[in-house]
Amino acid sequence: MTFRSLLSSALIGAVASARSMTPMATLATARLAHRRTTGQLFLLNRPLFTFGALAMGVGELFGDKMKTAPDRTVFLGLLARVMSAGIAGAALAPRGREEAGAAVAVATAVPLAYCTLAVRKQAMARIGQTRSGLIEDALIVAAGAAVVALATRPARVRHVSVNRPGSI
Repeated sequence: MTFRSLLSSALIGAVASARSMTPMATLATARLAHRRTTGQLFLLNRPLFTFGALAMGVGELFGDKMKTAPDRTVFLGLLARVMSAGIAGAALAPRGREEAGAAVAVATAVPLAYCTLAVRKQAMARIGQTRSGLIEDALIVAAGAAVVALATRPARVRHVSVNRPGSI
């Protein structure tokens, strides 16, 4: 096993460092688009979890702009990152390497949460909470979508043979 095989897990951990629910929301979106992960992801086979992950992802994007939003490094914020990164990291890892993928994603998400918080605080001082949050949202959602799109594949579809005009 090489680091490259767990790169998607590390990258989704980086996404979780800034937005804890984005990894699960992007995986839920991929599942709705009939894309498959390499690792096992049974939770998102259930509509309740799929739509719950989407709702939580959207809710986090709105909640982050509130003046009362806690720092991402408070206990519950870190716990959410550990859970989301772990589940998403496992899903994007090669089959049979889900535990390693989860560990890599969590090991990336937690320390980077402190780094992304520091960058966000600097941005807030310059351009304000809402604008800095919107910019961070755009970057993180795009990064999450790109990681998941590159790490998933279309579900198998039955091919139907269609006769062309003039063929038998």
